[in-house]
Amino acid sequence: MTLDVVNADNAKVGSVSLGEAFDSGPIKSDLIWESVVRQNASERRGTHMTKSRGLVSGSGKKPYAQKGTGRPQVGSTRTPLWRHGGTVFGPQPRSYTYQLPKKVERGALRAALSVKLRDGAITVLDAIAATEVKTKSAVALLKRLGATGKTLVVDVRLDDNFNKSARNIVGVQLRTSQKVTARDVMGAGRIIASKAAIEHLQEVLR
Repeated sequence: MTLDVVNADNAKVGSVSLGEAFDSGPIKSDLIWESVVRQNASERRGTHMTKSRGLVSGSGKKPYAQKGTGRPQVGSTRTPLWRHGGTVFGPQPRSYTYQLPKKVERGALRAALSVKLRDGAITVLDAIAATEVKTKSAVALLKRLGATGKTLVVDVRLDDNFNKSARNIVGVQLRTSQKVTARDVMGAGRIIASKAAIEHLQEVLR
């Protein structure tokens, strides 16, 4: 399978051959799911916290006599059984980050790229670069390439001028081919990748 390589005017200037890395049989959607859930979990702040009976305000003094009042036995006003008391087994600050095997992450990215390839959502550009820092020029380039919604731009190394021009455009994500993930790919309606990025991904994912 081959993909056309276009220039900044969306004119064909060549082609790039795709190997097994982009289309390796049935789509393994379970790997995509695992990778997306892992990345979402890793980005959770985990700052939630409830106060235990040792942290809530209140005296540790016994509120009334143990016996003779007809009321239940209580040792502190901070008991979880009372209003404004502590919380039992409540959430505490923690990290939700965990790792998946590298083969699983690579398989997820391979499957995600295969989905976009079959949908015809990948555009290969000969080079992603800009001569000046100008957002209007970046918007015009993306429009010529048919990228009007959520767009993922992938290159081996992001051009500084283009990065500064496009990073504030709503719905546009810029990633290097070393750091692109399955969630990045699945969350984009159109993927614009440089020829060098496609070749690098083939080397990594095969």
